[in-house]
Amino acid sequence: MSEGLPTDIADVLAALLNRDTPVHVALRSQIPHLRVREHCTCGCGTAYFELSTGDITSAPTGPGTVVAAEAQLLTDAGECPGEILVFVQDGRLSWLEVCSWSDDIEVTLTAARHWLPACSCA
Repeated sequence: MSEGLPTDIADVLAALLNRDTPVHVALRSQIPHLRVREHCTCGCGTAYFELSTGDITSAPTGPGTVVAAEAQLLTDAGECPGEILVFVQDGRLSWLEVCSWSDDIEVTLTAARHWLPACSCA
């Protein structure tokens, strides 16, 4: 994992980008070169990235912004309070978004990290 990337974010990215497709392989190779540029101010855990330049392989996602990976979050009680998504711009990791669908269950990056093993990441 990257020295500049918090462990919780690096762990979630690795879990979401777990397939051996050309896109996921290229995106995983970018993780050590990421830094968090800023966080969402609401406390959800959404993080916006800065990717160092150099010998970075762009993922074959095409131009523009795409969702490279996503997973619905499932609590231990089987509830689905939200999802987590990995966004890519022009083949480069751009941000990790933590989305809440519930007013009753707090969805944060810490919670998402706990609930990811129960999910099927797409």
